[in-house]
Amino acid sequence: ILSILLFNILSISISLIALGQTATTITIAPPNASQLIDVSQTIPPDALDPATGFAVEDGPFFTAVFQELVEFNGSNYLQVVPVIAQNWSTSNYENWTFYIRQGVYFPDGVQVNASTVWFSFYRTILMGQGPGVANYIGLLFNSTVYGMTGYAIPWGVNYAIQNATGLPTANNYTLTAQVLASILSHFNANNATIQKIMEYPNQAVVVKGPYEVEVSTLEPYKFFLYDIAAWWGAIVNPVIVDEHGGVSPNSVNSYLDEYGMNGTGPYVIVKVSPGFSTIELEANPNYWAVGHDVPLVAQPAHIKYVVINYGLSHNDRVEDFLKNDAQISYISIPYLSQILGAYPYNTIPMNSSFINFGPEPGVFYVSMNMEQYPTNITDFRLAMEYAVNYSALLSIFSYNGKPLASEFLGPISPQFPGYYDPSGLPDYNYSPSLAMHYLNEAGYIGHFYVVLPNGSTLGDSSGTQLPPLSLYALSPVNELEEDELEIISHDLSAIGISTTVYYILSSIVPSFNTPSNSPQLLDLGWFPDWPDPVFQQLMPLTDVGFGGISGNLAWVNISTLQTMYNTLPFITNVTLQEELTAEAYSIIYHEAPYMWLPVPDTYYFVQPYVHGFEYNPYVGYFYNLMYYNGTYTYTT
Repeated sequence: ILSILLFNILSISISLIALGQTATTITIAPPNASQLIDVSQTIPPDALDPATGFAVEDGPFFTAVFQELVEFNGSNYLQVVPVIAQNWSTSNYENWTFYIRQGVYFPDGVQVNASTVWFSFYRTILMGQGPGVANYIGLLFNSTVYGMTGYAIPWGVNYAIQNATGLPTANNYTLTAQVLASILSHFNANNATIQKIMEYPNQAVVVKGPYEVEVSTLEPYKFFLYDIAAWWGAIVNPVIVDEHGGVSPNSVNSYLDEYGMNGTGPYVIVKVSPGFSTIELEANPNYWAVGHDVPLVAQPAHIKYVVINYGLSHNDRVEDFLKNDAQISYISIPYLSQILGAYPYNTIPMNSSFINFGPEPGVFYVSMNMEQYPTNITDFRLAMEYAVNYSALLSIFSYNGKPLASEFLGPISPQFPGYYDPSGLPDYNYSPSLAMHYLNEAGYIGHFYVVLPNGSTLGDSSGTQLPPLSLYALSPVNELEEDELEIISHDLSAIGISTTVYYILSSIVPSFNTPSNSPQLLDLGWFPDWPDPVFQQLMPLTDVGFGGISGNLAWVNISTLQTMYNTLPFITNVTLQEELTAEAYSIIYHEAPYMWLPVPDTYYFVQPYVHGFEYNPYVGYFYNLMYYNGTYTYTT
């Protein structure tokens, strides 16, 4: 019955060719040439406003609807191309001049010009949400001012407002935030006072002409174009924002978070279901780029409709793909055979439907809180490092004997040679004897002892027995993570360390905002927002200024590193920057704030008749590049 069902649904034809042997021809066709259905995102977006949404699953949606001054060149994340900007220039990596394309407009006809860019950047920063704070702190707004006042204020705008209005905003950041919010909520680029503010020369974004804008960072920063190439650099429609709640400091726009808004991109939103269970997109009928010479990533959509079904069950994601009801899907490694072992995907070449991009830049880890007992003891953290069997962890990611994951020594990923482990430090290898040595030393430092499975003790027997450690992980947990946690708990128990695993929702993680509020142990991951190995991997995980949800959940606070980090991300001499990164790596290695876990490969199931599926780890994949070209045919 299943074979007949697949024959009917997948348009699979089987023929016998009398050429001396029997051949089977499999043909798989798109059921609807005007529609693509994506069921690969296992959870829904956290918000539909690019100034608020900050989750990996947001990427494909934001990439389809919004555009930036520059964007990544498809899958090449080490190159950007001009999109809303026609071109750009810089002589010092600090002052960046962008020349805006004339003729870019939103679907409602509102034109994009230099003032739209000013509005968009200042709105994202002032709202104080994850995208603005994490990506522009220390670059477009001052981290010290933010820490003192709680407001993310684009640098220099307080003087611009005072200069244009006479209001005493120069040293009053609360007043600056209120006035800037009012300007952005009633934005009129033709207003003489607002024009005077936007044209003030010493601020983060300066309007220098109708289609010329200068963006200036607080320090020279060679990776700035990569930073603004993702959705926090999105240019948004001031009219829509002002019609739906405007802008408030440190606040989300609840309407736009829930219903979204259309950008200048190749797709527009036509439907949003409650809870974001489904989002439907349509090729932008008034797309400005039609007929223009634009980079590939800005080309008009080929497939008219895209339906994204978020958070479907595992069984639905399998069934929808096997029935050809979905063109893009995802299932975790233990279940790959449910698709790859099913007809016809067990007959056609594996890479025709299983697209594996390998591990993306980023790390998974168990953080060890350096400000809480007993993980505040260096020898204790080293004991945990050597207690875990990393080969066993890697093995659970295997499919047909091949691991679909990589293990390496964080916090920087191997995709950045020269920055990744510059001194060639060895991995923490599984060594129970070495782990017990460190644990014994830690026991005397912390005045505790542990009892081994054979009944013997390690540490200071005159102290107290070490209580179970709390190990937190995000819920819902998948089978792979359960296996990882089981291996880690088992290996730690072998040296007398007992753990209790607690599952929490991701919404709890922002409450880990101080060392005392954060777990002793936390199973989590960190993926950079743009491809800067220092400012986006090394520092978020080991700079106390990024403590908590911003990345550093081990609460690393080492004075040598803190001094180094004042200048390290802004060094434009690559050789010097790599040498200092090597010093930082050595310090982190010997302090051991994290247990580095395997990073799984990034892969998707894509119907073999779908062409143009390009993946970029910083923005997801590009619906507008996908197209159908007849049917897929394979003859065995």
